[in-house]
Amino acid sequence: MQLQQMQEDIARLRGQLEVQQNQIQQMKQEALDRYQDLDRRIGTGAPVQQSAPADASQIPATGGAPGADMAPADQPAANAEPADPAKEKLYYDAAFDLIKAKDFDKASQAFSAFLRKYPNSQYAGNAQYWLGEVNLAKGDLQGAGQAFAKVSQLYPKHPKVPDAMYKLADVERRLGHTDRVKPILQQVVSQFPGTAAAQLAQRDLQRL
Repeated sequence: MQLQQMQEDIARLRGQLEVQQNQIQQMKQEALDRYQDLDRRIGTGAPVQQSAPADASQIPATGGAPGADMAPADQPAANAEPADPAKEKLYYDAAFDLIKAKDFDKASQAFSAFLRKYPNSQYAGNAQYWLGEVNLAKGDLQGAGQAFAKVSQLYPKHPKVPDAMYKLADVERRLGHTDRVKPILQQVVSQFPGTAAAQLAQRDLQRL
């Protein structure tokens, strides 16, 4: 009877594990679909939804990253304003609304101004990433590369880092810097397994 009970418990646990594995796979696929849909919307100027900002406790810290030579360090602290979460959100939302309005020139200016004013904001990592996206939508590859590189340099623990690194590899490819593409993609795969960016990076590596 004990053996039969153990076998039943094992069977039940296996069933639960299969369900969890299926759920994880579904979540990964949904994340990948959202990522690809976002790329398409940015490229066509269609409306997009902003992602949640990083935790407010994340403070920018300098760190090495691929493409670092593309982005000379700025000195935003001189113009930085004291933390004011409510005011920061208004500024950030206003900048993001410009993306929804397809006004990428003004959106680029707005995110740049936001980062100068609030470099330590809980929204700063997202703002840095979206600055890269709008510059890419404008066709400003150099500006996009600099913005994407700074996400990992200034906000190394931000959840947008794998996306930004993947986009940086794409910018390097468009700029003709083919020798830089593979190392960045490999770093995305090794450091951020299971993310949508890692799945896309793995796909691109197979095509190289």
